[in-house]
Order: sequence, then structure tokens, then C-alpha cells
Amino acid sequence: MPLYAHALACAFGLGSWVSINGLWVELPLIVNVLPEGWDLPSYLTVIIQLANLGPLLVTLAHKFCPGRLRENLVIYAVLSVGVVACVLLAVFWKNTTVILGQPHSTAFFILTFFLALVDCTSSVTFLPFMMQLPAKYITTYFIGEGLSGLVPGLVALAQGVGMSKCVNVSHVSDNLTEPEPSTFIMETQYLPPNFSTEIFFSFLALMTAISLGSFIILNRQPRTFELSTENLVQDSDAVATVCRGLEGPMDPNPKTYSPEEEEKLRNIVLLPKPLHSSYQLAFIYFMVLWVNGATNGLLPSVQTFSCMPYGNMAYHLSAALSAVANPVACIIAMFFPICSLVFLGVLCLLGSVFGGYIMAMAAMSPCPLLQDTPLGDAIIVLSWVFFTGLLSYVKVMVGVILRDRSHSALVWCGAAVQAGSLLGSVIMFPLVNIYHLFQLGDICNTICPF
Repeated sequence: MPLYAHALACAFGLGSWVSINGLWVELPLIVNVLPEGWDLPSYLTVIIQLANLGPLLVTLAHKFCPGRLRENLVIYAVLSVGVVACVLLAVFWKNTTVILGQPHSTAFFILTFFLALVDCTSSVTFLPFMMQLPAKYITTYFIGEGLSGLVPGLVALAQGVGMSKCVNVSHVSDNLTEPEPSTFIMETQYLPPNFSTEIFFSFLALMTAISLGSFIILNRQPRTFELSTENLVQDSDAVATVCRGLEGPMDPNPKTYSPEEEEKLRNIVLLPKPLHSSYQLAFIYFMVLWVNGATNGLLPSVQTFSCMPYGNMAYHLSAALSAVANPVACIIAMFFPICSLVFLGVLCLLGSVFGGYIMAMAAMSPCPLLQDTPLGDAIIVLSWVFFTGLLSYVKVMVGVILRDRSHSALVWCGAAVQAGSLLGSVIMFPLVNIYHLFQLGDICNTICPF
């Protein structure tokens, strides 16, 4: 049942980053309640990077104890923790404690750490597990991973997160002896959401539970030697030759292997390894590092600065359509896979050009180019769409290339994903929160010189 398996793979990928993506799109409502206010994103950045302890431990376990780490048990554990953490977050996210005389969102921070631990660990466990399935399902998994950003974003848009309007407000002087005439100024007023934050966190719990249920079914599906190569045989005569050489009568007494031997067998590619030189492999892993550093660390840190000067509509269209571009790119990769390193390098360069424009507009905030013009709004929205779409395609195809090499190649791919995300966040944190190189003006009162 290929469609059934594709649906399960997609739903499984949905749980990879749905929780953290959901927290980011819900921030405009959360910061109005928690005592940290708009300092909250800087706290979240630090907490998410601390959660990279999870993938670090998994990678070290594969390196020094090959075969002893059962990925299916790790996935069971992290997804279960994710469901419980989302449920607890819906109940306790407002709770605060006083530390050194100041209120802090301790419960929110602790539960966010566990959610980040789940999502970060998924990068080095979900992909290697998908290697046990036919190659065609890994693209479907990436579609699900893309939906983990799209679905919370669409729900947040339906919720009305961060929607605001400019209101002309009068201010009356408090001086009763010498009254002054009332003054009128424009103020930004945020509209109430259509449903509560608790309902949104409950929705995240449901999405994580769906991912867990899909994994339970996938993990119980019979996986034979023939199944793991079924999609690769038809495309290569060399593959067909290898597979025919492996055909023969069934052994009535199949040999059992120790965990160490199983790990070695998984790392021995049953098909001829792609002929990539050390320089090409270095380029592949550099693309993984750069693409994830840009899409998970560098640019998300300045999305508000790049979009808000153009207005709320541009900001929400950029967030929603760029989230749509991710799964669309994955679908394109499914039907039009191109593994040429030159082609992927060109796409990576084009995506980086759009990312450079976005970064430049963020640096010019609150007065970027073509502000208050339809052309400026269209360019910034399309820049986010093409930046996300092009680099998402590169991310998928690089994953497919490394999938065809070995199990350990995907493990190190996941490690490179997290390393890139960590590097991007570490670079942007001091620039945004310490040196304040990016400025966000009030869209209702900012007056630009041009």
C-alpha cells in the first residue's frame, strides 16, 4: 500500500519540528503575558541551542558504541516526551516563579527545553530510521517536515496572531491648573485572538501524537531486504545486477547478528556507493551546514526586522507563503529529482542571494527600500518564498544523496543540520540582542527620511 505508507511517512515527519515552530509563531501572543516580554525570543534561542545536547549524545553513541543505540526506542521516547510536554504547556505556560526578586517563566522555559530536545534529537534519529524504508519515502518524510512549519503557521494565521491596527488616540493633560488642549497620536493596538493560546498548545500536542502514532505503525511494518531496495532497482542496471546476484533460495535457518554486527551491516551499502570524491563530500556537507544555518538560524532571527516595516500584511504573507514553499519544494523534489552537485550549488547560490536581500532589508529597518509601495511588499514576500523554496529543495536532494551512501552518512547529515542551526543562532544572538544592530520601528509612527 504505497499511498498508505507515504501518508504515514509524511505524518511521521510532521512531528520533527512542529512544537518549536509552533512556539515561534505563537510568540506575539505569549510575550504579552509572560514577564520577559519581547526579551523572550532571546531566551528561547539559548534554550533551543542547549537542547542540542540530545543530538550530540546520539551522535557520540553511534560513534563509540555502534549498534547499541536502538533508534526506534529513542524515537518512541522523544515523541512521547513531546506529547506530554505540549499538554503540560497548555496547562502551566502562564505559571511564574520569583527568582532574585524578579518573576520568571520557569515552567515555560523548562517545558520549552524538553520540546526543543525532542525536535533537535529528531534530526539525528528520524532520518536514519527512514533509511530502513524505500528511498521514495524519504522525500515524503521531508514533505512532512516542511508541514511541521506550515501547519502551525496557518493555524496561527487563523488565530489572528500579532494582527494589529493603527488607532488615533487622544491624550489629555493631567495639569488641572493650566489645562492644555488634547493631543492626538497614532498607537498600535493588537487585536484579540480568535482562540486561546491553551487551545493552540493542545493542537501542538495533537500533531505530535499523530506523529507518534504514525511511527508506531511504520515501525511495525515488515521490512525485508527486498523492500529496502525496491525503489532503487528500476533506475540502475548496476543495481539490478547486484540485486539479481543476491537472489536465491531462502535460508531455512537465517543467521542472527549481534547489535554491533547489525550496525556494520547497515553501514555497508548494499548498492555501489556513489563515486563522490572527498572534495565533493566536503562540498555536500558544507551545503548542509550553510542551508540549515541560513534557514534555521541567520534569517529567522531577522524576519520581523525585514518584514514588519512593510506592514502586517507583508509580514504574515512572508511567514505563511515561505512556510508553504518548504513542502512545495519537497513535492517538486519528489517528481523532479536532480542530484547534480553543480545544479544544487547554483540553487544554493540563488537562494543565498535572496537571503542576502532579506538580510540587507533587515539591516535597513525601520526604513528599508521601497517601503510603503506595492513593489517593495511584493519583493520582500517573494524573497522569503524563493529563499525558503530553493534551499528546501537543496536540503531534500542532499539528504537523498547521503541516504544512498550509508546509515552513518545520514547520522552525520543530521549532526551537520544541528551544527549549522547552532552556528547561525550563535552568530545572530549577540547581533540582535546585545549590539542591537537591527531596529524595529513602530509601523504607525515611524517617519523615514526618504
